[in-house]
Amino acid sequence: MQIHVVRQNETLFSIAQTFGTTAQDIIEANEVPNPRNLVVGQTLVIPIAGSFYWVQPGDSLFSIARKFNIPLAELARVNNISPNQPLRTGFRLYIPTGKKEKAEFNGYVEPFGKTVPKNLEDSAREAAPYLTYLAPFSFRAKRDGSLEEPPLGNLPSIAKANKNVMMMVITNQEEGQFSDELGRILLTNQNIQTQFLNNIVATAKKYGFRDIHFDFEYLRPQDKEAYNQFLRRAKKRFSQEGWLMSTALAPKTSAGQKGKWYEAHDYKAHGEIVDFVVIMTYEWGYSGGPPMAISPIGPVRKVLDYAVTEIPPSKILMGQNLYGYDWTLPFVPGRDTAKAVSPQQAIQLAAKYNVPIAYDQKDQAPHFDYQDEKGKKHKVWFEDARSIQAKFDLIKELKLRGMSYWKLGLSFPQNWLLIVENFDVVKR
Repeated sequence: MQIHVVRQNETLFSIAQTFGTTAQDIIEANEVPNPRNLVVGQTLVIPIAGSFYWVQPGDSLFSIARKFNIPLAELARVNNISPNQPLRTGFRLYIPTGKKEKAEFNGYVEPFGKTVPKNLEDSAREAAPYLTYLAPFSFRAKRDGSLEEPPLGNLPSIAKANKNVMMMVITNQEEGQFSDELGRILLTNQNIQTQFLNNIVATAKKYGFRDIHFDFEYLRPQDKEAYNQFLRRAKKRFSQEGWLMSTALAPKTSAGQKGKWYEAHDYKAHGEIVDFVVIMTYEWGYSGGPPMAISPIGPVRKVLDYAVTEIPPSKILMGQNLYGYDWTLPFVPGRDTAKAVSPQQAIQLAAKYNVPIAYDQKDQAPHFDYQDEKGKKHKVWFEDARSIQAKFDLIKELKLRGMSYWKLGLSFPQNWLLIVENFDVVKR
């Protein structure tokens, strides 16, 4: 597949001609929301076998072969040129599809209320072929060790049909907020903890969960070792059932990082105890903060560079957002809240207000500005094929287990196309 960035005066027809495909194939693959009004800077995934590369200044056949991890002789052969042939800038090379690596993918899905809305079930059904795990969010632990269940609807049958492992996500949330006091009770009161584990086992058997996933956040720093001991006890119990166990971790850059979100999350211990972790490498740009990329590649890399020194890379799922934010300017933290938008909705906004999409090379993220009908200025940061490919390249470089998405329900068809292009999805 080819990632193409729309230029001035290009149409779907002219782009299709360039790559030897059809406009309709491009529309269907990308679910293009604006086929008659493409935006300069909009990214399209071209559904062709392999891709094309235009030679840049300083390139050689050797450097290009190394860039795409293709034997030099093979690259020369498929392009019918000599391995020693000098390349002129602008010369087009065909890059065959390389060997895919195996990777695992998780998708959280968060239904509210007493039922799973149809749009969430549809989103889960669309994503499930590309997922290893499907994770309803969440079973909320209670102070007596019982569990408050989320609605599951057809999610178990969707998972079964697509060979997804159902992930039982358990949180220390009370009234929508993570509670350190609830965490303290569950981690330090052995009688309640025993009842808690018994309830988890009974519930997992009832619904067919095969991975037990603890997302315990904002714990008291002094409960770090209690959390580690609880995980050891839980792992022993769940292993008797043949289940996996995983945890969600705050995005730390050092073992001694201060802050209530970080201190009780012991990367080294989790790496030793659990089968895998999800590291929440997103929300640098968030709804209550100033406009910026949601998961800028630099900070993401810094977290993962540290993580692989404490946790085996084969146990790490990189967290990734499936959404962007639309900030109204001037944005005042504490007063204003940004609106979540899907990548498709972001493109529609850029098309509606006829503004180009820019791409920040440092953060590896697309963004644009617009002014609405009321004269209010806006800033939008979101995700596209380029930003996701940058994360997939990082997964390959660091040899991580895969990626975990927060969260299903916001349309991003290019992401699923690129999973297939880059990886063989592990099914369990």
